Amino acid sequence: MASDGQVVVKFGNILAKHCLDRRCSMELLRAAEHTQSVSSQLGIVARVKAVTGESKASSELLLSNVQNLIRAVQHVLRAAEAACVKGLGQASADPEEEEVAAFCQQWRKNLTQHRAKEALNSDRDELGLRKTRGAKAEPTLMSLVQEQPPRSRNIPKHPNPRKGHTVMDRHL
Repeated sequence: MASDGQVVVKFGNILAKHCLDRRCSMELLRAAEHTQSVSSQLGIVARVKAVTGESKASSELLLSNVQNLIRAVQHVLRAAEAACVKGLGQASADPEEEEVAAFCQQWRKNLTQHRAKEALNSDRDELGLRKTRGAKAEPTLMSLVQEQPPRSRNIPKHPNPRKGHTVMDRHL
């Protein structure tokens, strides 16, 4: 899980680099930096727990770190959504950057289609506001990540995101 955090950090950094809005870019960088810290901390705690064996305190610490990483990843994805909505600059010829751009374009396309369907939907109250009962939630980057099947052919037994793995090779 700690290595998956590193993949999200790389994803966030790539998006921040191409985000056209400075505030969104800075928020994304902060979220990615926090995720980096939490992910590194989780990796350390996991290695220590593996050496020291089973104890209730170490299991609770590990669980707490996993929960912190999940919250940090969600923060990166929310910041990434804002960056995608504000707009992204042209990706370079780097395959990872192209892959991130394609992933974000797919999400933005899903969001645009969802909003168009909602605009045509007559489930509005007398003030023109969308009724909450029965309305489908807007697509999020988290839902798009969860929908992607894992690419097991690209995942080694001991993944190291720094050695040739692209950002989106892994199922989060």
